Amino acid sequence: MPRDDSLPLDGQRILALAARSMFDLFANASEGMLLVDREGRVVWINDQYKRFLPALGFERVEDFVGHPVAEVVQNTQMDRVIRSGKPILIDLLSNRAGTFVVSRIPLRDEGGQVIGALGIVLFDHPETTLQPLIQKFAHLQRDLDDARRELATQRRTKYTLASFVGTSPPAVEVKRQARRAALSSSPVLLLGETGTGKELLAQAIHAASPRASGPLVSINIAAVPDTLLEAEFFGVAPGAFTGADRKGRDGKFKLADGGTLFLDEIGDMPPALQPKLLRALQEGEIEPLGSNKLVPFDARVVAATSRDLAALVREGRFREDLYYRLNVLPIRVPALRERRADIAALVEVLGEDMALRNGTPPPEVGPDAIALLMAQAWRGNIRELRNVLEQAAMRSDSHRIEVQHLEEVLRDAGIERIAPAAATLAPRRAGAPADRLRPLSEQVAEVERAAIEAAMAATGGNKVAAARLLGISRAKLYERLGEKEGV
Repeated sequence: MPRDDSLPLDGQRILALAARSMFDLFANASEGMLLVDREGRVVWINDQYKRFLPALGFERVEDFVGHPVAEVVQNTQMDRVIRSGKPILIDLLSNRAGTFVVSRIPLRDEGGQVIGALGIVLFDHPETTLQPLIQKFAHLQRDLDDARRELATQRRTKYTLASFVGTSPPAVEVKRQARRAALSSSPVLLLGETGTGKELLAQAIHAASPRASGPLVSINIAAVPDTLLEAEFFGVAPGAFTGADRKGRDGKFKLADGGTLFLDEIGDMPPALQPKLLRALQEGEIEPLGSNKLVPFDARVVAATSRDLAALVREGRFREDLYYRLNVLPIRVPALRERRADIAALVEVLGEDMALRNGTPPPEVGPDAIALLMAQAWRGNIRELRNVLEQAAMRSDSHRIEVQHLEEVLRDAGIERIAPAAATLAPRRAGAPADRLRPLSEQVAEVERAAIEAAMAATGGNKVAAARLLGISRAKLYERLGEKEGV
Protein backbone atom coordinates (compact mmCIF):
# COMPACT_ATOMS: atom_id res chain seq x y z
CA MET A 1 0.00 0.00 0.00
CA PRO A 2 1.46 3.46 -0.87
CA ARG A 3 2.55 5.67 2.00
CA ASP A 4 0.41 8.73 2.78
CA ASP A 5 2.89 11.56 3.55
CA SER A 6 0.04 13.80 4.74
CA LEU A 7 -0.34 11.61 7.82
CA PRO A 8 1.85 11.99 10.93
CA LEU A 9 4.34 9.19 11.65
CA ASP A 10 1.94 7.49 14.07
CA GLY A 11 -0.76 7.60 11.41
CA GLN A 12 1.54 6.11 8.79
CA ARG A 13 2.47 3.33 11.20
CA ILE A 14 -1.20 2.59 11.88
CA LEU A 15 -1.93 2.61 8.12
CA ALA A 16 0.91 0.12 7.49
CA LEU A 17 -0.30 -2.10 10.33
CA ALA A 18 -3.88 -1.94 8.98
CA ALA A 19 -2.71 -2.98 5.52
CA ARG A 20 -0.72 -5.86 6.98
CA SER A 21 -3.63 -6.91 9.20
CA MET A 22 -6.05 -6.87 6.27
CA PHE A 23 -3.64 -8.93 4.21
CA ASP A 24 -3.21 -11.46 7.03
CA LEU A 25 -6.98 -11.55 7.57
CA PHE A 26 -7.69 -12.40 3.92
CA ALA A 27 -4.75 -14.82 3.79
CA ASN A 28 -6.11 -16.79 6.74
CA ALA A 29 -9.87 -16.39 6.34
CA SER A 30 -10.24 -16.69 2.57
CA GLU A 31 -10.34 -19.90 0.59
CA GLY A 32 -7.16 -18.95 -1.24
CA MET A 33 -4.94 -16.07 -2.39
CA LEU A 34 -2.41 -15.49 -5.15
CA LEU A 35 -0.17 -12.58 -6.14
CA VAL A 36 0.92 -11.66 -9.67
CA ASP A 37 3.52 -9.12 -10.74
CA ARG A 38 3.10 -6.29 -13.24
CA GLU A 39 3.83 -8.76 -16.08
CA GLY A 40 0.99 -10.99 -14.98
CA ARG A 41 3.20 -13.82 -13.64
CA VAL A 42 2.17 -15.70 -10.49
CA VAL A 43 4.72 -14.89 -7.77
CA TRP A 44 3.04 -16.32 -4.66
CA ILE A 45 0.08 -18.45 -3.47
CA ASN A 46 -0.98 -19.20 0.09
CA ASP A 47 -1.49 -22.67 1.55
CA GLN A 48 -5.27 -22.64 1.02
CA TYR A 49 -4.82 -21.97 -2.72
CA LYS A 50 -2.52 -24.99 -3.11
CA ARG A 51 -5.45 -27.39 -2.79
CA PHE A 52 -6.80 -26.14 -6.13
CA LEU A 53 -3.63 -27.03 -8.06
CA PRO A 54 -4.44 -30.71 -8.85
CA ALA A 55 -7.83 -29.74 -10.28
CA LEU A 56 -6.12 -27.04 -12.37
CA GLY A 57 -3.70 -29.67 -13.71
CA PHE A 58 -0.55 -29.05 -11.64
CA GLU A 59 1.13 -31.49 -9.25
CA ARG A 60 3.76 -29.14 -7.85
CA VAL A 61 3.76 -25.50 -6.76
CA GLU A 62 6.81 -24.92 -8.99
CA ASP A 63 4.75 -25.85 -12.04
CA PHE A 64 2.25 -23.09 -11.17
CA VAL A 65 4.19 -20.22 -9.57
CA GLY A 66 6.38 -18.28 -12.00
CA HIS A 67 4.08 -18.81 -14.97
CA PRO A 68 1.70 -16.25 -16.58
CA VAL A 69 -1.57 -16.35 -14.68
CA ALA A 70 -3.59 -16.48 -17.93
CA GLU A 71 -1.86 -19.80 -18.77
CA VAL A 72 -2.40 -21.52 -15.44
CA VAL A 73 -5.85 -20.17 -14.36
CA GLN A 74 -8.66 -20.46 -16.92
CA ASN A 75 -11.01 -17.47 -17.34
CA THR A 76 -8.96 -15.23 -15.04
CA GLN A 77 -9.37 -11.47 -15.16
CA MET A 78 -6.09 -10.63 -13.38
CA ASP A 79 -4.47 -9.31 -16.58
CA ARG A 80 -7.40 -6.93 -17.05
CA VAL A 81 -7.00 -5.58 -13.49
CA ILE A 82 -3.27 -4.95 -14.09
CA ARG A 83 -3.95 -3.14 -17.39
CA SER A 84 -6.82 -1.00 -16.13
CA GLY A 85 -5.67 -0.48 -12.55
CA LYS A 86 -9.32 -0.93 -11.48
CA PRO A 87 -10.41 -3.59 -8.97
CA ILE A 88 -13.05 -6.23 -9.58
CA LEU A 89 -14.42 -6.54 -6.08
CA ILE A 90 -16.97 -9.32 -6.61
CA ASP A 91 -17.07 -11.76 -9.49
CA LEU A 92 -17.93 -15.37 -10.27
CA LEU A 93 -15.06 -17.42 -11.70
CA SER A 94 -15.62 -20.86 -13.21
CA ASN A 95 -12.78 -23.15 -14.34
CA ARG A 96 -11.56 -26.72 -13.96
CA ALA A 97 -11.35 -26.38 -10.18
CA GLY A 98 -14.99 -25.30 -9.79
CA THR A 99 -17.01 -22.11 -9.39
CA PHE A 100 -15.78 -19.43 -6.97
CA VAL A 101 -16.69 -15.98 -5.70
CA VAL A 102 -13.49 -13.98 -6.16
CA SER A 103 -12.09 -10.50 -5.66
CA ARG A 104 -9.21 -8.96 -7.62
CA ILE A 105 -7.35 -5.87 -6.35
CA PRO A 106 -4.52 -3.94 -8.10
CA LEU A 107 -1.34 -3.30 -6.07
CA ARG A 108 0.50 0.02 -6.40
CA ASP A 109 3.90 1.33 -5.38
CA GLU A 110 4.48 4.57 -3.47
CA GLY A 111 4.30 6.51 -6.73
CA GLY A 112 0.85 5.05 -7.51
CA GLN A 113 2.05 2.79 -10.36
CA VAL A 114 0.47 -0.66 -10.66
CA ILE A 115 3.08 -3.28 -9.75
CA GLY A 116 0.84 -6.32 -9.63
CA ALA A 117 -2.48 -7.63 -8.41
CA LEU A 118 -3.91 -9.68 -5.58
CA GLY A 119 -6.50 -12.37 -6.24
CA ILE A 120 -8.69 -13.61 -3.38
CA VAL A 121 -10.99 -16.63 -3.43
CA LEU A 122 -13.75 -15.47 -1.07
CA PHE A 123 -15.97 -18.54 -1.31
CA ASP A 124 -15.80 -21.86 -3.05
CA HIS A 125 -18.92 -23.88 -3.82
CA PRO A 126 -21.08 -20.72 -3.97
CA GLU A 127 -24.05 -22.88 -4.91
CA THR A 128 -24.23 -23.89 -1.23
CA THR A 129 -22.50 -21.12 0.73
CA LEU A 130 -24.28 -18.33 -1.16
CA GLN A 131 -27.57 -20.13 -1.83
CA PRO A 132 -29.86 -17.36 -0.43
CA LEU A 133 -28.06 -14.68 -2.47
CA ILE A 134 -28.08 -16.81 -5.61
CA GLN A 135 -31.79 -17.56 -5.17
CA LYS A 136 -32.55 -13.85 -4.80
CA PHE A 137 -30.47 -13.07 -7.90
CA ALA A 138 -32.27 -15.80 -9.88
CA HIS A 139 -35.65 -14.42 -8.74
CA LEU A 140 -34.69 -10.89 -9.81
CA GLN A 141 -33.42 -12.21 -13.13
CA ARG A 142 -36.74 -13.99 -13.77
CA ASP A 143 -38.63 -10.78 -12.96
CA LEU A 144 -36.38 -8.86 -15.35
CA ASP A 145 -36.91 -11.42 -18.12
CA ASP A 146 -40.69 -11.30 -17.57
CA ALA A 147 -40.65 -7.49 -17.71
CA ARG A 148 -38.63 -7.55 -20.92
CA ARG A 149 -41.06 -10.02 -22.51
CA GLU A 150 -44.03 -7.86 -21.47
CA LEU A 151 -42.35 -4.73 -22.84
CA ALA A 152 -41.60 -6.52 -26.11
CA THR A 153 -45.25 -7.56 -26.32
CA GLN A 154 -46.41 -3.99 -25.71
CA ARG A 155 -44.13 -2.74 -28.46
CA ARG A 156 -45.47 -5.20 -31.00
CA THR A 157 -47.90 -3.67 -33.43
CA LYS A 158 -51.63 -3.94 -32.85
CA TYR A 159 -52.49 -3.07 -36.44
CA THR A 160 -51.73 -4.31 -39.93
CA LEU A 161 -52.68 -2.95 -43.33
CA ALA A 162 -55.89 -4.97 -43.08
CA SER A 163 -56.80 -2.80 -40.08
CA PHE A 164 -57.07 0.24 -42.38
CA VAL A 165 -60.75 -0.22 -43.19
CA GLY A 166 -62.04 0.72 -46.60
CA THR A 167 -62.35 -0.36 -50.22
CA SER A 168 -62.89 3.08 -51.74
CA PRO A 169 -60.28 4.19 -54.32
CA PRO A 170 -58.57 6.58 -51.85
CA ALA A 171 -58.32 3.84 -49.19
CA VAL A 172 -57.00 1.29 -51.66
CA GLU A 173 -54.41 3.78 -52.93
CA VAL A 174 -53.17 4.56 -49.40
CA LYS A 175 -52.76 0.87 -48.64
CA ARG A 176 -50.89 0.35 -51.90
CA GLN A 177 -48.46 3.16 -51.09
CA ALA A 178 -48.01 1.91 -47.50
CA ARG A 179 -47.28 -1.62 -48.72
CA ARG A 180 -44.63 -0.26 -51.09
CA ALA A 181 -43.12 1.95 -48.36
CA ALA A 182 -42.88 -1.03 -45.98
CA LEU A 183 -40.38 -2.72 -48.30
CA SER A 184 -38.05 0.29 -48.22
CA SER A 185 -35.75 1.46 -45.43
CA SER A 186 -36.17 5.15 -46.31
CA PRO A 187 -38.08 7.55 -44.02
CA VAL A 188 -41.85 7.69 -44.49
CA LEU A 189 -43.84 10.89 -43.99
CA LEU A 190 -47.56 10.46 -43.27
CA LEU A 191 -49.57 13.60 -44.05
CA GLY A 192 -53.19 14.12 -43.19
CA GLU A 193 -55.71 15.71 -40.89
CA THR A 194 -56.02 14.68 -37.27
CA GLY A 195 -58.00 11.49 -36.72
CA THR A 196 -57.43 9.98 -40.18
CA GLY A 197 -55.47 6.96 -38.91
CA LYS A 198 -51.84 7.98 -39.36
CA GLU A 199 -50.66 6.10 -36.26
CA LEU A 200 -52.50 2.98 -37.41
CA LEU A 201 -50.74 3.23 -40.77
CA ALA A 202 -47.35 3.67 -39.08
CA GLN A 203 -47.90 0.44 -37.14
CA ALA A 204 -49.11 -1.30 -40.29
CA ILE A 205 -46.00 -0.22 -42.23
CA HIS A 206 -43.79 -1.56 -39.45
CA ALA A 207 -45.72 -4.86 -39.33
CA ALA A 208 -45.31 -5.33 -43.10
CA SER A 209 -41.60 -4.43 -43.11
CA PRO A 210 -38.51 -6.63 -42.66
CA ARG A 211 -38.18 -4.99 -39.23
CA ALA A 212 -41.47 -6.43 -37.95
CA SER A 213 -39.68 -8.60 -35.38
CA GLY A 214 -37.96 -5.51 -33.93
CA PRO A 215 -39.51 -2.92 -31.60
CA LEU A 216 -41.89 -0.17 -32.65
CA VAL A 217 -41.23 2.87 -30.46
CA SER A 218 -43.52 5.91 -30.63
CA ILE A 219 -43.20 9.45 -29.35
CA ASN A 220 -45.80 12.20 -29.68
CA ILE A 221 -43.69 15.34 -30.01
CA ALA A 222 -46.61 17.64 -29.25
CA ALA A 223 -47.22 15.86 -25.92
CA VAL A 224 -43.68 16.23 -24.52
CA PRO A 225 -42.43 19.58 -23.12
CA ASP A 226 -39.67 21.14 -25.25
CA THR A 227 -37.21 20.99 -22.34
CA LEU A 228 -37.56 17.21 -22.09
CA LEU A 229 -37.58 16.32 -25.77
CA GLU A 230 -33.82 16.02 -26.22
CA ALA A 231 -33.59 13.54 -23.35
CA GLU A 232 -36.58 11.63 -24.72
CA PHE A 233 -34.98 11.40 -28.15
CA PHE A 234 -31.32 10.78 -27.37
CA GLY A 235 -31.25 9.54 -23.76
CA VAL A 236 -29.31 10.73 -20.73
CA ALA A 237 -25.74 9.82 -19.77
CA PRO A 238 -25.12 8.60 -16.19
CA GLY A 239 -25.06 11.57 -13.81
CA ALA A 240 -25.63 14.07 -16.61
CA PHE A 241 -27.30 16.50 -14.21
CA THR A 242 -28.50 16.72 -10.63
CA GLY A 243 -31.21 14.14 -10.05
CA ALA A 244 -30.33 12.13 -13.17
CA ASP A 245 -30.29 8.34 -12.93
CA ARG A 246 -26.83 7.11 -11.97
CA LYS A 247 -27.14 4.41 -14.62
CA GLY A 248 -28.31 6.80 -17.33
CA ARG A 249 -31.36 6.27 -19.52
CA ASP A 250 -31.75 5.21 -23.13
CA GLY A 251 -33.67 7.52 -25.47
CA LYS A 252 -36.29 6.55 -28.04
CA PHE A 253 -33.73 6.28 -30.84
CA LYS A 254 -31.76 3.64 -28.92
CA LEU A 255 -34.89 1.82 -27.77
CA ALA A 256 -35.97 1.55 -31.41
CA ASP A 257 -32.66 -0.02 -32.46
CA GLY A 258 -33.38 -2.79 -34.96
CA GLY A 259 -36.97 -1.64 -35.43
CA THR A 260 -39.04 1.43 -36.26
CA LEU A 261 -39.25 4.86 -34.61
CA PHE A 262 -42.58 6.65 -35.07
CA LEU A 263 -42.35 10.43 -34.67
CA ASP A 264 -45.91 11.69 -34.35
CA GLU A 265 -46.70 15.39 -34.87
CA ILE A 266 -43.25 16.08 -36.34
CA GLY A 267 -44.48 19.54 -37.34
CA ASP A 268 -44.32 20.53 -33.65
CA MET A 269 -40.58 19.81 -33.39
CA PRO A 270 -38.86 22.78 -31.63
CA PRO A 271 -36.49 24.65 -34.00
CA ALA A 272 -33.53 24.22 -31.61
CA LEU A 273 -33.81 20.45 -31.75
CA GLN A 274 -34.29 20.12 -35.51
CA PRO A 275 -30.53 20.23 -36.38
CA LYS A 276 -29.81 17.42 -33.89
CA LEU A 277 -32.61 15.31 -35.34
CA LEU A 278 -31.30 15.92 -38.85
CA ARG A 279 -27.79 14.88 -37.82
CA ALA A 280 -29.09 11.71 -36.16
CA LEU A 281 -31.00 10.75 -39.31
CA GLN A 282 -28.05 11.48 -41.58
CA GLU A 283 -25.29 9.87 -39.52
CA GLY A 284 -27.16 7.03 -37.84
CA GLU A 285 -25.76 7.97 -34.43
CA ILE A 286 -26.86 9.98 -31.42
CA GLU A 287 -25.17 11.80 -28.54
CA PRO A 288 -26.94 11.26 -25.20
CA LEU A 289 -27.55 14.31 -23.06
CA GLY A 290 -24.50 15.02 -20.89
CA SER A 291 -22.20 12.75 -22.91
CA ASN A 292 -19.54 13.38 -25.54
CA LYS A 293 -19.73 9.84 -26.84
CA LEU A 294 -21.56 9.03 -30.07
CA VAL A 295 -23.85 6.00 -29.91
CA PRO A 296 -24.84 4.25 -33.18
CA PHE A 297 -28.42 3.16 -33.77
CA ASP A 298 -30.31 1.35 -36.53
CA ALA A 299 -33.94 2.45 -36.65
CA ARG A 300 -36.27 3.16 -39.57
CA VAL A 301 -38.13 6.45 -39.08
CA VAL A 302 -41.81 6.98 -39.83
CA ALA A 303 -42.99 10.55 -39.17
CA ALA A 304 -46.49 11.98 -39.21
CA THR A 305 -48.04 15.42 -39.03
CA SER A 306 -51.41 17.09 -39.43
CA ARG A 307 -49.70 20.40 -40.23
CA ASP A 308 -48.60 21.77 -43.61
CA LEU A 309 -44.85 21.14 -43.45
CA ALA A 310 -44.18 22.85 -46.77
CA ALA A 311 -45.85 26.02 -45.44
CA LEU A 312 -43.82 25.79 -42.22
CA VAL A 313 -40.65 25.57 -44.32
CA ARG A 314 -41.65 28.69 -46.27
CA GLU A 315 -42.32 30.51 -42.99
CA GLY A 316 -38.90 29.51 -41.63
CA ARG A 317 -40.37 27.44 -38.79
CA PHE A 318 -39.19 24.07 -40.07
CA ARG A 319 -35.76 23.33 -41.51
CA GLU A 320 -35.82 22.79 -45.24
CA ASP A 321 -33.04 20.15 -45.14
CA LEU A 322 -34.90 18.20 -42.42
CA TYR A 323 -38.09 18.39 -44.47
CA TYR A 324 -36.37 16.90 -47.51
CA ARG A 325 -34.77 14.24 -45.32
CA LEU A 326 -38.18 13.14 -44.02
CA ASN A 327 -40.16 13.68 -47.21
CA VAL A 328 -38.63 10.72 -49.07
CA LEU A 329 -41.75 8.53 -49.16
CA PRO A 330 -44.71 10.86 -48.50
CA ILE A 331 -48.14 9.27 -48.08
CA ARG A 332 -51.21 11.48 -47.92
CA VAL A 333 -53.88 9.91 -45.73
CA PRO A 334 -57.28 11.05 -47.07
CA ALA A 335 -59.86 12.75 -44.90
CA LEU A 336 -63.00 10.74 -44.10
CA ARG A 337 -65.15 13.05 -46.25
CA GLU A 338 -62.99 12.01 -49.23
CA ARG A 339 -63.93 8.37 -48.79
CA ARG A 340 -67.54 8.44 -47.67
CA ALA A 341 -68.11 5.06 -49.28
CA ASP A 342 -66.06 3.50 -46.45
CA ILE A 343 -68.23 4.90 -43.64
CA ALA A 344 -70.62 1.92 -43.51
CA ALA A 345 -67.71 -0.51 -43.10
CA LEU A 346 -66.04 1.79 -40.55
CA VAL A 347 -69.26 1.98 -38.53
CA GLU A 348 -69.38 -1.82 -38.40
CA VAL A 349 -65.74 -2.15 -37.28
CA LEU A 350 -66.02 0.68 -34.73
CA GLY A 351 -69.24 -0.84 -33.38
CA GLU A 352 -67.55 -4.22 -32.87
CA ASP A 353 -64.66 -2.52 -31.08
CA MET A 354 -67.08 -0.65 -28.81
CA ALA A 355 -68.83 -3.91 -28.00
CA LEU A 356 -65.55 -5.60 -27.18
CA ARG A 357 -64.51 -2.80 -24.82
CA ASN A 358 -67.89 -2.53 -23.07
CA GLY A 359 -68.88 -6.19 -23.05
CA THR A 360 -72.12 -5.47 -24.91
CA PRO A 361 -73.52 -6.50 -28.31
CA PRO A 362 -72.43 -4.27 -31.21
CA PRO A 363 -74.91 -1.49 -32.00
CA GLU A 364 -77.17 -1.79 -35.02
CA VAL A 365 -77.12 1.26 -37.30
CA GLY A 366 -79.98 1.59 -39.76
CA PRO A 367 -79.68 2.67 -43.43
CA ASP A 368 -81.06 6.17 -42.76
CA ALA A 369 -78.57 6.63 -39.92
CA ILE A 370 -75.72 5.46 -42.18
CA ALA A 371 -76.88 7.94 -44.84
CA LEU A 372 -76.81 10.74 -42.26
CA LEU A 373 -73.30 9.76 -41.20
CA MET A 374 -72.12 9.69 -44.81
CA ALA A 375 -73.39 13.23 -45.32
CA GLN A 376 -71.42 14.86 -42.48
CA ALA A 377 -68.16 16.80 -42.98
CA TRP A 378 -66.25 14.97 -40.19
CA ARG A 379 -63.66 17.59 -39.31
CA GLY A 380 -62.28 15.14 -36.73
CA ASN A 381 -62.43 12.27 -39.22
CA ILE A 382 -62.53 8.69 -37.88
CA ARG A 383 -61.84 9.82 -34.32
CA GLU A 384 -64.88 12.10 -34.45
CA LEU A 385 -67.00 9.37 -36.05
CA ARG A 386 -66.14 7.00 -33.19
CA ASN A 387 -67.02 9.65 -30.61
CA VAL A 388 -70.41 10.32 -32.21
CA LEU A 389 -71.20 6.59 -32.36
CA GLU A 390 -70.23 6.10 -28.70
CA GLN A 391 -72.41 9.01 -27.58
CA ALA A 392 -75.33 7.87 -29.73
CA ALA A 393 -75.09 4.33 -28.32
CA MET A 394 -75.26 5.75 -24.79
CA ARG A 395 -78.45 7.68 -25.66
CA SER A 396 -80.20 4.65 -27.10
CA ASP A 397 -82.34 2.44 -24.85
CA SER A 398 -81.67 -0.50 -27.17
CA HIS A 399 -78.75 -1.74 -29.23
CA ARG A 400 -79.99 0.18 -32.24
CA ILE A 401 -78.74 3.65 -33.20
CA GLU A 402 -81.41 5.69 -34.97
CA VAL A 403 -81.22 8.98 -36.85
CA GLN A 404 -82.65 10.91 -33.89
CA HIS A 405 -79.83 9.71 -31.62
CA LEU A 406 -77.22 10.93 -34.08
CA GLU A 407 -79.00 14.25 -34.59
CA GLU A 408 -79.07 14.83 -30.82
CA VAL A 409 -75.32 14.20 -30.54
CA LEU A 410 -74.51 16.47 -33.48
CA ARG A 411 -76.73 19.23 -32.12
CA ASP A 412 -75.34 19.06 -28.58
CA ALA A 413 -71.77 19.11 -29.93
CA GLY A 414 -72.51 22.26 -31.92
CA ILE A 415 -71.84 20.47 -35.19
CA GLU A 416 -73.84 21.74 -38.12
CA ARG A 417 -75.95 18.85 -39.33
CA ILE A 418 -75.76 18.21 -43.07
CA ALA A 419 -78.83 16.54 -44.54
CA PRO A 420 -78.22 13.35 -46.52
CA ALA A 421 -78.23 13.71 -50.28
CA ALA A 422 -81.21 12.12 -51.97
CA ALA A 423 -78.94 9.67 -53.79
CA THR A 424 -77.54 8.29 -50.49
CA LEU A 425 -80.90 7.62 -48.85
CA ALA A 426 -82.44 4.18 -48.94
CA PRO A 427 -85.32 3.87 -51.46
CA ARG A 428 -88.74 4.50 -49.99
CA ARG A 429 -90.91 1.40 -49.76
CA ALA A 430 -94.07 3.30 -50.66
CA GLY A 431 -94.99 6.55 -52.33
CA ALA A 432 -91.95 7.27 -54.56
CA PRO A 433 -91.16 11.01 -54.78
CA ALA A 434 -92.01 12.74 -58.03
CA ASP A 435 -88.36 13.45 -58.84
CA ARG A 436 -87.78 9.68 -58.98
CA LEU A 437 -90.38 9.34 -61.73
CA ARG A 438 -87.95 10.44 -64.40
CA PRO A 439 -85.92 8.51 -66.97
CA LEU A 440 -83.20 6.49 -65.23
CA SER A 441 -80.53 7.87 -67.58
CA GLU A 442 -81.27 11.40 -66.34
CA GLN A 443 -80.98 10.36 -62.67
CA VAL A 444 -77.69 8.46 -63.29
CA ALA A 445 -76.24 11.45 -65.16
CA GLU A 446 -77.21 13.73 -62.27
CA VAL A 447 -75.51 11.52 -59.68
CA GLU A 448 -72.45 11.24 -61.95
CA ARG A 449 -72.18 15.01 -62.31
CA ALA A 450 -72.42 15.45 -58.53
CA ALA A 451 -69.68 12.85 -57.97
CA ILE A 452 -67.36 14.52 -60.50
CA GLU A 453 -67.95 17.95 -58.95
CA ALA A 454 -67.17 16.59 -55.49
CA ALA A 455 -63.99 14.88 -56.70
CA MET A 456 -62.79 18.00 -58.53
CA ALA A 457 -63.47 20.12 -55.45
CA ALA A 458 -61.67 17.68 -53.15
CA THR A 459 -58.57 17.62 -55.38
CA GLY A 460 -58.47 21.34 -56.12
CA GLY A 461 -59.25 20.80 -59.79
CA ASN A 462 -56.48 18.21 -60.32
CA LYS A 463 -58.00 15.95 -62.98
CA VAL A 464 -55.47 13.14 -62.51
CA ALA A 465 -56.14 12.99 -58.77
CA ALA A 466 -59.88 13.32 -59.31
CA ALA A 467 -59.87 10.37 -61.73
CA ARG A 468 -57.95 8.27 -59.20
CA LEU A 469 -60.43 9.28 -56.50
CA LEU A 470 -63.37 8.22 -58.68
CA GLY A 471 -61.71 4.98 -59.73
CA ILE A 472 -61.84 5.77 -63.45
CA SER A 473 -59.21 6.47 -66.07
CA ARG A 474 -58.13 10.00 -66.90
CA ALA A 475 -59.50 9.59 -70.43
CA LYS A 476 -62.87 8.53 -69.02
CA LEU A 477 -62.91 11.61 -66.77
CA TYR A 478 -62.13 13.92 -69.73
CA GLU A 479 -64.93 12.22 -71.62
CA ARG A 480 -67.38 12.74 -68.76
CA LEU A 481 -66.30 16.36 -68.35
CA GLY A 482 -66.95 16.90 -72.04
CA GLU A 483 -70.42 15.48 -71.71
CA LYS A 484 -71.01 17.61 -68.67
CA GLU A 485 -69.91 20.78 -70.41
CA GLY A 486 -72.16 19.97 -73.35
CA VAL A 487 -75.27 19.55 -71.24
